[in-house]
Order: sequence, then structure tokens, then C-alpha cells
Amino acid sequence: MLTNSLLLTIVLSSNLIIGILLGMSGISGFLLPLIYVGFLDIPVHDALALSFLAFAVSGILGAYSYWKSKNMDLKLALFLSIGSLPGAFLGVQINVLISDFLAKLLLYLFILLAGLSIIFKKNNEDTLIKKSKALNHPLIVVIIGFLTATICALTGAGGPILLVPLLVNLGVNIRVAVGVSLLNSVFIAIPSIFGYFAYANVESMYGLVITSLIGVTIGILAGTRLANKVPMNMLKIMIAIITILSSLYMLFTLK
Repeated sequence: MLTNSLLLTIVLSSNLIIGILLGMSGISGFLLPLIYVGFLDIPVHDALALSFLAFAVSGILGAYSYWKSKNMDLKLALFLSIGSLPGAFLGVQINVLISDFLAKLLLYLFILLAGLSIIFKKNNEDTLIKKSKALNHPLIVVIIGFLTATICALTGAGGPILLVPLLVNLGVNIRVAVGVSLLNSVFIAIPSIFGYFAYANVESMYGLVITSLIGVTIGILAGTRLANKVPMNMLKIMIAIITILSSLYMLFTLK
């Protein structure tokens, strides 16, 4: 049984490290619910409520930083987010209806394929600059936002782990993909926060909420600064490796 001070220390450290990774790559948010549920034995709804609260804060701070550095496509983010709001709401509502095992299996397989496709996709100028024609159709973008948000809200994946690889494979610049995904994660997090906090034991969470917000805020601010110093190709490879290793780990530990 963990003492309260040790629990808060682990939560603070976890959010700090994951915040840094989120700021750099947009990916790693899914680790929070894994740590909360698998290691700290926090109830699932409490864990998801805490996780999405951290995703909202990291999304706002991270997106602002990427916008300042001109790595943001607001039009793309807008249409994705239009779909993400109802998608996230739906994901929360069906959380108790769908088999956890099936939902996670489909998610992890999708993540693995997305990471592998980044590794094997040719790294040329057209890939980095020319966007897929599919992204010129608002309805398609809204549908992408709806589907990814539904899966992420259902499983606690966070958003960018699905959206960053997908956007990269559709020809979006890697830094822009991270910036757009961080902004979009806010619109996934908002319905998810309200949905999961309705089922959470709020009275016992005040300390965890404050500690997690401090950690993720410091982490995301540090991570976004480091991201601007990482070469694009290196960032792309890092995201692909994180995606592949994470999905393999989750598949092998899936119960």
C-alpha cells in the first residue's frame, strides 16, 4: 500500500516526464492511464478523469507553443475538432458497453500499423509538404476527428497517438501534425473530463488533481522548447519508435 506522499510523488514525476514527451512529440499521453490503473491501482474512472484533465492542460499549452512557432494548421484543427467533440462524448458513453479487451486490441493494432507505416514511408519532400487530397474535404476531416476521438475517449489513449501518425501518413508536416493533434486533444478531453468525473470519486482526488496539473504543466512547457531543437527527421523517427514500442508493449501485456 503506497503512502499518500509516495503516491503524490509518483503522480508528479509521471506527469512531468509524460508532459515533456507530449511537448516534444504529442505522443505518450496513453501512459498516464496505464500508470494510474496498472501501477498505482487507481479506479478506472478516476484514472481516466485525471488523465483527460492532464491532456486538456497539455493540449492548450502545447498547441499555443506550436502556434507561436508557426507549426499549426488552424483550419485542419478546426474541422478535426468539430468531429472530435461528439466523438469523445460517444466514446465515454459506450465505455461501459463495449468489451475493454476488444477496444484495446483494435486500438493497439491500429497504433502499431500507423507507426510501421511512418518507418517504411519514403522520406522525401513531397511526403513532408504535399498533403493528401483527402484533407481538402472538410467532411472527411470531420469524420477522422470523430472516429479518432471516439476511440481515444473510450480507451484513454489521449488523441495524438492516433492522430499524429495518421496525419503524417496523409502528408502533413511532422511538427504541424503534433501541433494540430495537441490542439485537437483539448476537444477530446473536454467531454471526457465531464463524462469520467461524473463516475469518479471526486472527494478523494483533490491532491492528485493539483499534483498532476503541476507536473504536466512544467513538463509540457519544457517539452515544447526541446521540440524546436530536434531535427524533423529525428522527430519523425522518434515518434514512430515510441508508437511501435508502445503498441507492442500494450499488445503483449493486454489482458
